[in-house]
Amino acid sequence: MVISMNSQNARINMVKQQLRTGDVLNERILSLYDKLLRADFVPESMRDFAYSDMQIALPYNERMFTPLEEGIILQSLKLQGTETVLEVGTGSGFLTAMLSRLAKKVISVDYYADFTQAASGKLAKHRCDNVELYTGDACRGWLDKAPYDVVILSGAVEEITELQRLQVLPGGKLVAIVGKEPVMQCLMLSLDHNENWQESLLFETSIPPLIDKLKPKEFVF
Repeated sequence: MVISMNSQNARINMVKQQLRTGDVLNERILSLYDKLLRADFVPESMRDFAYSDMQIALPYNERMFTPLEEGIILQSLKLQGTETVLEVGTGSGFLTAMLSRLAKKVISVDYYADFTQAASGKLAKHRCDNVELYTGDACRGWLDKAPYDVVILSGAVEEITELQRLQVLPGGKLVAIVGKEPVMQCLMLSLDHNENWQESLLFETSIPPLIDKLKPKEFVF
């Protein structure tokens, strides 16, 4: 594949100006941005913005994390390559690809079949062969394959439920965007072997909510 000089420069600048200045310093993660080209995963019309500090719009009013948000999540997880990860919200498939290089296995579920299908082709092209993709409503997790070492909810939820927590193995982690617009928090919850949870704030953001077809519709005047 031919990589344009502009794209290469944009990628180098992203690592220097966004990731490193945002304290994403793990060289293993930074090097992945050279191996997995973010531009391959964004919509064609947004390729020039693949390395910009912005949430790139996807179909169905969904959005990608910014590069810094992705980097902070990946660095905070401290994956050792032995983990099974559940990703709720495949989206573009880029975070899925990054996780596949850092974990043993990734199970990724998206509500929209279009996303699952498009991600399948991109992940196959990049030889991410330790990923299982499913289409479905995984807002409450994905019980078929539970439990997991890591669960990542890549859309927003109003609160983290007990059912979601129950799918995390002792020693595992759950990352979720919690809250309502305009202010949401990306939280990481860690479960120790005595079944105690510890919570830490990774960053503040705003991102579309997870699709939840079982949630009662709110009445709007």
